Amino acid sequence: MYSATDPRSALNAGGPTDPNAPIAELATFEFLTMPPQESTERGGRTWYIRGQNLAISYSRLAGGDILRREQREEYVVILPGDETIEVTAGAESRTVSGPGVVIVPPGESTITARGEAELFRLFDARTSDVLARCVNAASYAEPHPRVALLEPWPDPPAGHRLRVYLNADHPRTKDRFGRIFRSSSIMVNFGDPSDGPRDPDRMSPHHHDDFEQCSLTVAGDYVHHVRTPWTTRLGQWRDDEHAQVGSPSAAIIPPPTVHTSQAMGPGRHLLIDVFSPPRADFSAKAGWVRNADEYPAPDHVVTR
Repeated sequence: MYSATDPRSALNAGGPTDPNAPIAELATFEFLTMPPQESTERGGRTWYIRGQNLAISYSRLAGGDILRREQREEYVVILPGDETIEVTAGAESRTVSGPGVVIVPPGESTITARGEAELFRLFDARTSDVLARCVNAASYAEPHPRVALLEPWPDPPAGHRLRVYLNADHPRTKDRFGRIFRSSSIMVNFGDPSDGPRDPDRMSPHHHDDFEQCSLTVAGDYVHHVRTPWTTRLGQWRDDEHAQVGSPSAAIIPPPTVHTSQAMGPGRHLLIDVFSPPRADFSAKAGWVRNADEYPAPDHVVTR
């Protein structure tokens, strides 16, 4: 449930799913407590985790470190802070200072850190080599039955190219939720940082019928509160979870669990939410997706 002043209160809940399908458990990953899957000679480190439809790569790079990719699909880069990177894709090259989001087109690409840099890369489920590197790959050896599989949305009519969206160019307003960007297969909701703990009288428990929410903790400490609905099978019931995580970390929140996240303690807090495929409910709200003119929604998503 959302408060009346929360823009999400106008969203539709969506349709039902199979009431007998098993419900996955919350999965959380605190990156710096895990051994990295890749390291560089300069000391850069990279970790990989996944959800049903995407892989999330988190990197802490030293100046001069280079991340190289060659693939058939575009991918998404999140710069959570004021890091500077140089992104080259084909004949295009851009120097980007965050915070912001970069969409990298298919083909060969490189990301070069200009000084120490922290970043996330998001790859959809067609990027099989990345999925295989993920520490929780075994959890998805069989598709999770509650999660709808990825069906990519239309490609950009103007063609694939390097696209940069800086938060500074998209200030938040009270009439829309977050700062949302999408590609044909991934959606990023990049919020603004908050100071101090969340008001315990202004929580927002809600659920999603058939898609995972991937919450990236960029700054501060959080508790992810998750309640698993009862099914007709007693063996599927489980106690409420209150998972405490620091930053940087990721939480894969499965449907149709009821969930909300609570910033804890003093200081700066920031969550970035990631979805694959893009959310139809967010996309149907006029003005919420900042690059909707570049990435059209399918015909069944009607903007209102």
